[in-house]
Amino acid sequence: MSTPPPATPEYVGRERTGAAGRGPISVTWSLGDPTRDLDANVVRLAPDAYIAEHTETVLGVLVTVLAGAGEVRTPDDVFPLRPGVLAWLPVGTTRSVHAGPEGLTYTTAHRRRPPMGIGSARLAQEAGEAACLLDRVCPDCGRLATERDARFCARCGSPLAER
Repeated sequence: MSTPPPATPEYVGRERTGAAGRGPISVTWSLGDPTRDLDANVVRLAPDAYIAEHTETVLGVLVTVLAGAGEVRTPDDVFPLRPGVLAWLPVGTTRSVHAGPEGLTYTTAHRRRPPMGIGSARLAQEAGEAACLLDRVCPDCGRLATERDARFCARCGSPLAER
């Protein structure tokens, strides 16, 4: 078995991390190298937008706030988010993310999920929700699709991110 060539380091400047995005919730950058062992995104929530409550059952997620303000809400607490704050959300954490009146921009990072292969559909179904549900957030209206296999937004009909 051969080892893939090393990935090229990537630098992302303020022109990407500070981008306004499309719709109330948008991913303005994602780590895309196919040989990566990490999933990372820059997420922008418009003023007062939020990502609905959900529970991660497989991976922990590290959140780093770049700009704006908001909060992570769990059933037991509310954690303020400001530039420079790090939040570790371990496996099993039920949470929602809410932007303040100026919006919120943050990164997410977690171990990359292995690609699904033939015969793995049952295992994937039993594995729970993705650590990052951003592929199920409508880029135009911000609605979170409740169906795992949704391809279009049930509210406005916009196509969702490809998996």
